[in-house]
Amino acid sequence: MASTPRMQELRSERSRRVVEAARSIAEEEGWPAVTIRRLAEAIGYSQPVLYSDFPGGRDEIVGAVIIDGSRRLTAAIAAAAERAPADGRLRSLVEAYLEFARRNPAVSEAMSSMSSTVAFASDDTPAELRAAFALLHGAVSGRDDRARSVRAEVLWGTLHGLSRLEASQRLDPALDVDRVDAVVALFGPG
Repeated sequence: MASTPRMQELRSERSRRVVEAARSIAEEEGWPAVTIRRLAEAIGYSQPVLYSDFPGGRDEIVGAVIIDGSRRLTAAIAAAAERAPADGRLRSLVEAYLEFARRNPAVSEAMSSMSSTVAFASDDTPAELRAAFALLHGAVSGRDDRARSVRAEVLWGTLHGLSRLEASQRLDPALDVDRVDAVVALFGPG
């Protein structure tokens, strides 16, 4: 049976609500609390309906949270970089990235370390992830595109690592500015 535009719209809205509920539950209670049963209850649908929208189950839902988080992260770091003078672009991007992770620790965790159906560093990588990476790529120096790609990946890994360590309270908050200075010194023009 072919779906009508109205059915597609309802499914899209339901999927959006699932992602919102997953993000909200994870931020409040942690990822172990995010189950298909819990999500179905939160949005008022049956588990089979959620599986029809997300056949990959929880991993696919985490993937949808990662894609949505990447879209939101890209907007945050792009806005910060746009407001900054050219010589402060990398610093603004780093600060915005870390601030996004502070405000969205569960989403940041999903983006950096959780199992999902999202393909990273491949031809199948979603556009939202590519857009975020393009901003990192554009902010680092390098002698050629390959060198910049490597530096952008290492910057990405550094930011993920710093944000995860900060979220688990393993870093000294008094050194926040110094850490940003160090990241900028490592990845900026040199």
